[in-house]
Amino acid sequence: MLRSVKAQDYMATKLVTFKPTTDLFVAINALREYNLSGTPVVDDEGSLVGILSEVDCLRAILSQTYHEQEMGSGGHVGDFMTANVDTVPHDADIIAVSSMFIERGRRSLPVVKAGKLVGMITRSDVLRAVEDFAKDG
Repeated sequence: MLRSVKAQDYMATKLVTFKPTTDLFVAINALREYNLSGTPVVDDEGSLVGILSEVDCLRAILSQTYHEQEMGSGGHVGDFMTANVDTVPHDADIIAVSSMFIERGRRSLPVVKAGKLVGMITRSDVLRAVEDFAKDG
């Protein structure tokens, strides 16, 4: 049954992450290098503390330009990340994950276990789970 398929079965576990102290322009370069629209921000213990998205980066750059700050100063990821993040429990079933994608309009969601980041799951991952289930069903 598809409800028995869990987020942890299809999530990505090899992730690019940032710390809140990561230089903003280092993060922007990493987003570009790995072709990511956003990535999790974790503390030293691996707990999820936010997400840094391309939109967050653009907002930071526009803010600095508006305030006529030197672009090289950039700031840190923690200054511009989105701290209020929708997450998925590692043991959430794929049906619940699908509902979250539909209700919240997200393309990807961090997967957590006891507050720690353990992976990311995308809409494509969910579709892959459905396809695998249909093949096996």
